[in-house]
Amino acid sequence: MSFGHFARRPLFGIVATALCMGTLGSPAPAADTVSVGVLQSLTGTMAISEVTVKNATLLAIDQINASGGVLGKQIVPVVEDGASDPSMFAQKAQKLIQQDSVVTVFGGWTSASRKAMLPVFERFHSLLWYPVQFEGNECSPDIMYSGAQPNQQILPALDWAEQKGYKSIFLLGSDYVFPRTANLILKKHIEHDGKTMAGEEYVPLGGSDFSAVINKIKLAKPDIIFNTLNGDSNVSFFKQMAAAGLPSAKLPVMSFSIAEQEAKAIGPTLLEGSYAAWNYFQSLPDPVNKKFVAAYQAKYPGSPVDDPMAHGYLDVYAWAAAVKKAGTFDSEKVRKAAQSLAFFDVGLGQTKFANNQSLVQTAYVGQLLPSGQFKILWQSKGPIVPVPYDPLSFPGKTCVL
Repeated sequence: MSFGHFARRPLFGIVATALCMGTLGSPAPAADTVSVGVLQSLTGTMAISEVTVKNATLLAIDQINASGGVLGKQIVPVVEDGASDPSMFAQKAQKLIQQDSVVTVFGGWTSASRKAMLPVFERFHSLLWYPVQFEGNECSPDIMYSGAQPNQQILPALDWAEQKGYKSIFLLGSDYVFPRTANLILKKHIEHDGKTMAGEEYVPLGGSDFSAVINKIKLAKPDIIFNTLNGDSNVSFFKQMAAAGLPSAKLPVMSFSIAEQEAKAIGPTLLEGSYAAWNYFQSLPDPVNKKFVAAYQAKYPGSPVDDPMAHGYLDVYAWAAAVKKAGTFDSEKVRKAAQSLAFFDVGLGQTKFANNQSLVQTAYVGQLLPSGQFKILWQSKGPIVPVPYDPLSFPGKTCVL
């Protein structure tokens, strides 16, 4: 189910003001402040992806502060390192809420980190803004899910691949919640669509030895690989695939956690021709996106912008708009206000939070160019309504908040 196209509406006042001001430094200290948590992996295997989400989050905070802050208060970010360790994410989330008295937290990447934090936010009735695509099968009043649900990323990618004639699909992922559940959903749909499962393999998060996996891929001879590896495991996988004579130009790979940042870190030549499915690419022609990219690259020269970064940036603006609408920083009132916000655009086109606290957004499939940017090959007809529980995989389950 998806919405059609929408007439463009005015942006949040704070968005328009801040973006027009371009790159902005940190605000001057103010007596009247409000603290928010920024919790990402700044070290460990996931740092390759999460450091830049932290940077994009801080950019949004700087811009909003420069345009007057929120409810007359300057936002003070309290940055913590989840260190690519789910238990550390839980500890740091509790520290931010209890010791630092933050009114909300922006962060998390892996589903393991989110699930470790979830009991903390539910215990303290605080609010986490989670910016990364994930496997669905979860619904909490204490999390705002701006990353894609399966029906907004992996299933549109499968539909696209099937339309292109790929009939035999090999599933490869890191061994944790997101890849396991995403592939469970994919398997249900591959079978339902009458296509072939060529194989399914997992490696530990951070794993670097793919020799056995590549041998199985060679034997299976799939038409395409659906890749849910996370972090720097992707570097090893693509290098070893190329060394084995299976570059993406020969055996297509559709990735769900490789975006512009990872392409730069891995090297576009290794990934050239491979595919990715996201709800944002830096190459989107949206004028608001161009302002966002220019502002980020003015602060971090030479750095590409990607989907989780754009969602981290969006989350701050959505929170600020919800706070303004609610007239308070109270988590319960802010989350209800966030659900009632009109469609808005901070660079991803028309988006809004649905009543299940997930983001209504457009899906895209792109192909990596030698430049490290993605050529957009396909997009959904309009913003797609998020479905937390895939009906084919989890019949009868619905999101009740």
